[in-house]
Amino acid sequence: MPDRKLRNSASSKRPRFATTHWSVVLAAGKSSSPNQKQALETLCQGYWFPLYAYLRQRGYNTHEAEDYTQAFFTHILEKHDLQAADPKYGKFRSFLLIRLKYFLCDEQDRAKAKKRGGGRNRKILSLGFQNAEDQYALEPADQLSPEKLFEKSWALTVLERTMDRLENEMDKKNNKKLFELLKIYLTTEKDVIPYRNMAKELKMPEGSVRVAVHRLRRRYRKLLRDEIAQTVADEDQIDEEMGHLFDALAH
Repeated sequence: MPDRKLRNSASSKRPRFATTHWSVVLAAGKSSSPNQKQALETLCQGYWFPLYAYLRQRGYNTHEAEDYTQAFFTHILEKHDLQAADPKYGKFRSFLLIRLKYFLCDEQDRAKAKKRGGGRNRKILSLGFQNAEDQYALEPADQLSPEKLFEKSWALTVLERTMDRLENEMDKKNNKKLFELLKIYLTTEKDVIPYRNMAKELKMPEGSVRVAVHRLRRRYRKLLRDEIAQTVADEDQIDEEMGHLFDALAH
């Protein structure tokens, strides 16, 4: 599990809060705009799996969970549900789960009157359902409520996206091997591999390995904060959301 010191990594001198995907969605208010829709679409593509896990945990089978996840995103992107994006939600995470619950209630009401028609929900997002069930099988499904599983899946998605961004950065700098060997220091509480052993593996001085790990951790923290920032309304919510994510991982 990532170092809990990440919670307290914020600098006392923070830069001005940058425009993020979720802040764009909220700022548009009741007048939907192309930028707003694009921002929400980007977020949905990155964070669909927690909703899939939530549906599976509620008892929907694999195909139903895929269908409802896709139908839900089609609904909010094509049927003006963007207008329901209200600052009261604060976080994209909260908005999605609340709107999904409303959507499921509406779908159940419609199903009582008419069977769901094939092709009624056009797919407008490309979602990677191919590995969804394998990923869901790794979750401690029998121990968590649907809501708790959603929160944990969300936290894991944030960390996974952060790690992917860091890996891409390192790859562009031709440091792929260095990243692959040092990333273990990002996901454990302690330095499980002595630096002297890693130095031998990398054929680097031990001091250089320590510096490389320190820089990697620092960059990881920055990217993690940026990833979280994309899903909250303002800067003051970043640390709160970070704490919430680590709490979700701990249970």
